[in-house]
Amino acid sequence: MIAQLIGRMEALEAQSCIIDVNGVGYLVQASTRTLAALPNPPVLARVLVETVVREDAILLYGFADSAEREWFRLLTTVQGVGAKVALAILSALAPRDLIGAIAAGDRVALTRVPGVGPKLAIRLLTELREKAGAMPSGGAAGATLAPAGGVAADAISALGNLGYRRAEAQPAVERSAARLGEGVQLDALIRESLRELAK
Repeated sequence: MIAQLIGRMEALEAQSCIIDVNGVGYLVQASTRTLAALPNPPVLARVLVETVVREDAILLYGFADSAEREWFRLLTTVQGVGAKVALAILSALAPRDLIGAIAAGDRVALTRVPGVGPKLAIRLLTELREKAGAMPSGGAAGATLAPAGGVAADAISALGNLGYRRAEAQPAVERSAARLGEGVQLDALIRESLRELAK
């Protein structure tokens, strides 16, 4: 069972990456949140891994932090939620936002995720309501915002004023803040986040 990979980042794609560990390239599928937090090739990277063994394949799912991996494990216990849907949920909602959506019974936030219809959203809310409070709220997603501090919060607020939901604005700001680095100005972060949202 592979639980972690540390190696050279060889390629970053839309839904996966390739990590070279001592000459062996591992294909790791991940959420957009994790992929945005990883360094661009060819830099050394560390990814937490959940290994899924099926009759026809051994699949690796990567996570930037343990909170996202714990949520992946929990989400896949719900009937109708496979690895692909779990990654889609984690791409759309950070662990802390997922906790908030479940606590508030926000079915609309869940149905905006590709692959989650009204019935599955209700099942997620019903089955996870008792467990969500005990789940971790996240580390890496919040860590990417740390350099920007209050600027990131201001950018999310500004995007909210422009009509974007927090669930879509926050990941865009996190990715943009990670790209722009420390000392980013508010106007630059908003512009970059708008470009990210337009993709």
